[in-house]
Amino acid sequence: MKFPYGISDFHKLITEDYFYVDRTAYIRTVEEVGPVLLFLRPRRFGKSLWLSTLENYYDVAKADEFESLFGQLAIGQEPTPWHNQYLIMRWNFSAVDPSGDYDQIRQSLFNHVNGCVEQFIAQYQGGLEHEIVLGEDALRSFRSVLTAVQRSPYRLYLLIDEYDNFANEVLTADTARYESLVRGAGVLKTLFKAAKEGTGGLGLDRIFITGVTPVVMSDITSGFNIAEDLFLKPALNTLCGFTEAEVRTVLQQVAEECDLHSKQAAAALEMLRTFYNGYRFSYQASELVYNPTLVLYFLKQFQETCAYPEEMLDSNLEMDRHELEYVAQLPHGGQLIMAALSASPALSVRQLSQRFGVQRMLFAKKDTSFAVALLYYLGVLTLAGRTKSGRHALRIPNLVVRRLYAEQLRELLLPDVTRDEIETVAEGLYTTGDLQPLCDFVEQTYFRVFSNRDYRWANELTVKTAFLSLLFNDILYIMDSEPELQRGYADLVMLIRPDMRRFEVLDLLLEFK
Repeated sequence: MKFPYGISDFHKLITEDYFYVDRTAYIRTVEEVGPVLLFLRPRRFGKSLWLSTLENYYDVAKADEFESLFGQLAIGQEPTPWHNQYLIMRWNFSAVDPSGDYDQIRQSLFNHVNGCVEQFIAQYQGGLEHEIVLGEDALRSFRSVLTAVQRSPYRLYLLIDEYDNFANEVLTADTARYESLVRGAGVLKTLFKAAKEGTGGLGLDRIFITGVTPVVMSDITSGFNIAEDLFLKPALNTLCGFTEAEVRTVLQQVAEECDLHSKQAAAALEMLRTFYNGYRFSYQASELVYNPTLVLYFLKQFQETCAYPEEMLDSNLEMDRHELEYVAQLPHGGQLIMAALSASPALSVRQLSQRFGVQRMLFAKKDTSFAVALLYYLGVLTLAGRTKSGRHALRIPNLVVRRLYAEQLRELLLPDVTRDEIETVAEGLYTTGDLQPLCDFVEQTYFRVFSNRDYRWANELTVKTAFLSLLFNDILYIMDSEPELQRGYADLVMLIRPDMRRFEVLDLLLEFK
């Protein structure tokens, strides 16, 4: 069994016999929703693979491969009439360079779109009567494509991957530069406006857009107000990501390859559940979803070594730290990170905002709902049912994300304390059980922060959360601190990971009074 870690090419997965979890049944569902769709999920959650699936399914140039690609999959058993009926153009905005001034970013975006037009010409020009003109102005190049398509018997399906990627990077670095891209005649707004015009009988029949947050779409709405939101529909909760049953099945196969008994396979599943499961992408959804990239990361290493990876957080997800750092700088952002980590009481909102621009995030100083929604879209909070008053509760989905919060809280409140200092005092507790050095450290560091007027909000930080942020270690421990998981006798439970019990460290149960 070959695991496709880092591969988002559907054609490659199928033709080279990689592990693939069939999601093609959703093609019919998505097709029936509408022609212009926006689908949001956290980074590295399988969105690009889904677009590649659509590309291979609808591309007229791949009609001869339909049976070999889809014949054994759900949609191949009952295809829709639109399979292999479109000319495909795909933009991937993660390829746009976000550095430099406005003109440099504009040029990078135009270069990317023109590159896509050039590929389109190479693929389809032979079957089109009207010649496509490729010029320096990417908007004109795109309109030339639409003209050629309009004069053909075909229609265009535009796939836009990571629509907000480069804009989000610009936003976290320079709000003014971001505003220049999405306001007025900004290049990003203008490009989406051209796409909107194309849907008005000019040959562009369908658009599918993926991204992470609705912020950019909100800021360009007047230029592109035709997209229907897919991201909270219960029928699509598991479109991207793995279910528990799917993870259990493949893990059992790997365990058999490693000649492991059923108890070891069950223990491995519990590890995966603790570290990677927990996402819910619809109010009505009952099934939780696993992060697919992290599961594949684990399975690939587990298959190779028949042991768990020591680092449960894939280094390719390190960028999530920067996104959490950005949220920490928003109004009340630090408080939200603290509240999410302490989990008591649970964060909640009356309604999860589906459209909010950067101005509402930055200047809604008395309303934290936009920052909470942003944390949800980034994948560092997830839906967790309703509160007694009917509000939507949110929580940290799993242990690998909880680690990001703990690290961000340390960076926010203890920027001058080195990691080595923290690890030294924490390891003393791990190995001896002596709590006094850690208590002294908390008194000398955190309590000093609490007296700083710039961190007045941190006075509400519980002692438990301070200890959690210092002790968090998912290489050695499984950290259990959420109220709904408490066992009634401890506020913080630190159980040694099954694969780490060979070391001379202690299970820890801490109760705070």
